[in-house]
Amino acid sequence: MSTENPQAGDRAAVPVLSLLPTLDEPAPERADAARNRRRILDAAARIVAEDGPDAVTMNQVAHASGIGVGTVYRRFGDVSQLLWALLDDRERQFQEAYMSGPPPLGPGAPAAERLDAFLDALVDRVGAQRALLLAAHSAAPRARYHSGAYRVMHTHMALLIGQLRPGSDSTLLAHLALAPFSPDVMHHLTVEQELSAARLKAGVKELLTLRG
Repeated sequence: MSTENPQAGDRAAVPVLSLLPTLDEPAPERADAARNRRRILDAAARIVAEDGPDAVTMNQVAHASGIGVGTVYRRFGDVSQLLWALLDDRERQFQEAYMSGPPPLGPGAPAAERLDAFLDALVDRVGAQRALLLAAHSAAPRARYHSGAYRVMHTHMALLIGQLRPGSDSTLLAHLALAPFSPDVMHHLTVEQELSAARLKAGVKELLTLRG
């Protein structure tokens, strides 16, 4: 995918959604298989929320979901694959919200309002999924920047910045704007520094000073 900034004429001619990459859609599956997958992921999410990702075992997930442990293994292979599937599932929900959900996070609001809403949502997202994101980041620190989820967020941010600051290096600015949301940075700020979500949201916007 090109990293060049979209030109004003290009943005006018091409719908914004068509400029955004998307996470690969999961393969079609039977209704009962889809329900089982949803129950397994929801059970894993509850365990992560209550006890952290290190507490997740295939047996615990099977018990919490009411699905046989053999089925859990067949669907996800091992705990690491299950946790990555859970993270992918949560990323997909977040992507749907800012790509096609209601404004101001989704389409239909001015770029400045969408940027504010996106930054707020990022703070909330990292806070809600801090343990899972931190575990994934700790296992492979540089993998974040090559993931589909980061690529989609970066493109979305670059488009908004380009609308707010025509002619700016929106590709670079988008990377810099997303840098504070690295899981280890947010963990330090929220857990070790005990900063509130409201303070983080205000601080990120003040730092970026991108609003028109």
